[in-house]
Amino acid sequence: MISAATSAQSVRAGEVTATELVERALADIAARDGSYNAFTEVTASRARAEAASVDAAIAAGRDPGPLAGVPYAVKNLFDLEGITTLAGSVIEKDRAPAARDAFLVRQLQAAGAVCLGALNMDEYAYGFTTENSHYGPSRNPHDTARMTGGSSGGSAAAVAAGLVPLSLGSDTNGSIRVPASLCGIFGLKPTYGRLSRAGSYLFAGSFDHLGPFARDVRDLALVYDVLQGVDAEDHAQQWRPIEPASPILEAGVAGLRIAVAGGHFACNGHKEAFGAVEVVARALNVTAKIEIPHAATGRAAAFLITMAEGGNLHMPDLRMRPDDFDPMTRDRFLAGALLPAHWLMQAQRVRAAYRAAALKVFDEVDVVITPAAPYVAPLIGQQMVEVDGEEIPVRPNLGIFTQPISCIGLPALAVPLADPSAAGAPGGLPIGVQLIGAPWNEQALFRVAAVLERAGVVGSPADR
Repeated sequence: MISAATSAQSVRAGEVTATELVERALADIAARDGSYNAFTEVTASRARAEAASVDAAIAAGRDPGPLAGVPYAVKNLFDLEGITTLAGSVIEKDRAPAARDAFLVRQLQAAGAVCLGALNMDEYAYGFTTENSHYGPSRNPHDTARMTGGSSGGSAAAVAAGLVPLSLGSDTNGSIRVPASLCGIFGLKPTYGRLSRAGSYLFAGSFDHLGPFARDVRDLALVYDVLQGVDAEDHAQQWRPIEPASPILEAGVAGLRIAVAGGHFACNGHKEAFGAVEVVARALNVTAKIEIPHAATGRAAAFLITMAEGGNLHMPDLRMRPDDFDPMTRDRFLAGALLPAHWLMQAQRVRAAYRAAALKVFDEVDVVITPAAPYVAPLIGQQMVEVDGEEIPVRPNLGIFTQPISCIGLPALAVPLADPSAAGAPGGLPIGVQLIGAPWNEQALFRVAAVLERAGVVGSPADR
């Protein structure tokens, strides 16, 4: 797969047309996506029309944008004009088609990118595996018997398989970073409120983030820069000056204070998760350790709040159409809807206290390194996994390192180890680490990721 940056440069230089790029991508999806089940809808007519528009702009001497002709796809909770937004469900099939594109889709189109379709996910984004009972599981391109992670599993699979160079996902408790780690690609969860969520089907509004996937740091920075913009329709968005990441990729890490997290983030996983952190820390010459206090308690609060917000959102359908839900999500929504109010109030108090304590960490450091996922991709259908000598459920444990970061809105970037065997990953399966920053400091994360990529320490571990 040619990178997004290289593809756009070739289109802008007239070396290839956007139409040619799109036809190749559509043919590739038709030939190979049956193995991965990444796409739930391919928007071929739309893609051809958008590519033709890019080619017409170039022919007329107009700037087609920084992503000229670059194919991409989106998790199917993003609105695409004229298509019903399914959010991984069958219930939403009865809703009207979207009247217009989601804000981030409009940002990409304005930059010249070309939308190829919608991608598989856990129903209503409630899951870490993308084992969707309605549309089938997405499959990991590194081993199709294994999970992609979730809930943005189709978004990660499409990029990891080389079907598209860029995709969009959402992250409530780790739904970008977990599949990025399991599929061996880069994934960014920006600061809560950084990117507009208008035109997306939310799961838990006080947690939900939107963000991109890519196969290298340059592409991730490029698409992140395009996605930034003020949108009055998203009341959760906090206005900040646009801070592009692309110009600072060569800045290096001089002056950045970097540490490895201990405590909660140094247990609860397999050796490859912690081995990956060691490989990255060694490459950066990082020896400092830091504790993010109350992370386990904050994660427990996140579980309760997520359940309650999701259950409240779906209560009408839980009453009227319970049998139309994916069984793996229905019972969790019902449990959330029945939570006692005092539990939820206490969870919110704990969340606030945890956030205040965690933010103090960034008085001492700029970037914290933790595992992104507790182990490599489990087999599809696997229910239990042994961790620290105990059999525990696979699905909820996948977010053990990401959940405490989502619930307090910190920016986090998942980077894949270029050589997973260096961390002891079984079978060469991908494993990633999580780079965490203070609110609004995405630039520091990109600086660290770029240094690691130039050193050959992180990168997509297979050129598919």
